[in-house]
Amino acid sequence: MDLPPVISRPSPNFGTRKDAATPSLIVLHYTAMPSCEAALERLCDPAYEVSAHYLIARNGDVYQLVDEVNRAWHAGAGLWGSCNDINSHSIGIEIDNDGLSPFAAPAMDTLDALLRQIMNRWAIGADCVLGHSDTAPGRKIDPGPRFDWLRLQRQGLACVRRVDPGEATG
Repeated sequence: MDLPPVISRPSPNFGTRKDAATPSLIVLHYTAMPSCEAALERLCDPAYEVSAHYLIARNGDVYQLVDEVNRAWHAGAGLWGSCNDINSHSIGIEIDNDGLSPFAAPAMDTLDALLRQIMNRWAIGADCVLGHSDTAPGRKIDPGPRFDWLRLQRQGLACVRRVDPGEATG
């Protein structure tokens, strides 16, 4: 599947990547909100100081909220190897899902296409496609136990999940 047209919905919640960092990670999240529209409002509201580079709706629509060259505010406190500023080193993708339901097929199809483009653009390997739970175990559980990591692995878009979101406590 080709990536559907990307809808621009700029968020004011971003900054400059620190120390001239470039993306070397992709971090996947679920929105845990009742709708894509509610997630868009939250991710674009300066009062919440949260964003992501992309939001994928259940119907497969994809919104770009922050330009990839900028630092979106999606990962918070976290660590991956020696990297302790996940936001400066990553592209954040939010997927419209409540955290309990299966991920919609159109959203997963769009995710596949978007991952391929980002991975090619920034030379990011499958081992650097992570869940928020990987970078903040015990604090975050997304994209959650219903997320189909094996689907991504079969396509070379991710490796086996490193942290079981069901074991995370926060």
